[in-house]
Amino acid sequence: MLRIITERSEAESELRRIMNRTQSDGVLEQEASVRTILNRVRQEGDAALLHYTKEFDGQTLTASQLRVSGSELDAAYQQIPKKLLDAIQLAVKQVEAFHRQRVPKSWVNFGKDGVVLGKRYTAVDRAGLYVPGGRGAYPSTAIMNAVPAKVAGVEEIVMVTPPGDDLRIAPAVLVAAQEAGVQEIYRVGGAQAIAALAYGSDTIAPVDVITGPGNIYVTLAKKMVFGTVGIDSLAGPSEVLVIADSHANPSYVAADLLAQAEHDPLAAAILLTPDSALARQVVAEVEAQLSDHPRRLWTEKAIAHYGLVVVVDSLEEAAELSNQFAPEHLELEILEPWELLPLIRHAGAIFLGYSTPEAVGDYLAGPNHTLPTSGAARYASALGTETFMKHSSLIEYSPSALQSMGEAIQTLAEAEGLHSHRESVRLRTQPQAPPEDPTS
Repeated sequence: MLRIITERSEAESELRRIMNRTQSDGVLEQEASVRTILNRVRQEGDAALLHYTKEFDGQTLTASQLRVSGSELDAAYQQIPKKLLDAIQLAVKQVEAFHRQRVPKSWVNFGKDGVVLGKRYTAVDRAGLYVPGGRGAYPSTAIMNAVPAKVAGVEEIVMVTPPGDDLRIAPAVLVAAQEAGVQEIYRVGGAQAIAALAYGSDTIAPVDVITGPGNIYVTLAKKMVFGTVGIDSLAGPSEVLVIADSHANPSYVAADLLAQAEHDPLAAAILLTPDSALARQVVAEVEAQLSDHPRRLWTEKAIAHYGLVVVVDSLEEAAELSNQFAPEHLELEILEPWELLPLIRHAGAIFLGYSTPEAVGDYLAGPNHTLPTSGAARYASALGTETFMKHSSLIEYSPSALQSMGEAIQTLAEAEGLHSHRESVRLRTQPQAPPEDPTS
């Protein structure tokens, strides 16, 4: 049952508890396990991947079966309905169109006295994408991770995903990956897959950047290999926070809360509203919609532990509480969402109005659905083309420019006790003695 809270202090306490729901004493033990996995894959390569696939996924495979074959990729197209293929292709088109507007542009500025400054953006050479399996198949995750890499100009895009029964990978995931630009797909998951992407194995070449969500072991593995490779973020369980007014439809709000809760028993679903009647109606609607829910077991568990309804004094107070929580997904189901928007400072993605459920962003609106969680929206952003790019500074000084700035540079170098820094400028700017006449 969803709880209804009316006191501000209790609401803040509960929001903190939910935001910190993945922090537990067990993490230290999990970190030790992940470190062992990473080290073994680094030392043993494919042998370790096969060992852990059998231990954790219950699947026995050979090294030659790690990479999904071309015939399996071709067959996947025959195994999905045309309606699904059309939807996948539409999603790829929408997501690509959005991300093409966000590609960072290199620039150069030619200043006074021959000073040239700029930035040059280039893509990484090879990107590794993690697509989770387990409770379901997620073609949308393949699309959301691969398309920005392709748009950024990454030449080699590879994907790892856990194998299901009989080593099977969902055909929809295989099709989505191909449509989105993935060139290599490997049937391996968990921390061992992250290790293979970071360090390489006999079969899998190492990558430069790893993106994509996973369970706690995948997240900890990404955290530990950061520095060897780049990563997108440390994704936690999914979450939605809905701000709704008296005009909101309670059945819509309830469905939106359940749309997050059905992801995972740790998913969070929160409603902030100034309307106490709506609060009660939403609670009743959640119960009604759960009655025949196909994922009732873990959806109900998420609602019971991390579901919350807070009755606030105003929409302004709702915005304050939302900023404290910094949700992954924020829905503004209110009459004038654009008026409240200036008060919102922290959110991974913001959905405005009564007709914009979070599901449109999950699949094909265009913006990425790989978003910061657990309060990380205070400082982090959605996955984008920038994740797969880096920039180099461009600097050129003419002799006259170095002459005019040389004294200040030398002074700063002297203040830091760096002799050769100073000399590298002084030697270039000191008056040059005329060359000796060889005949004298």
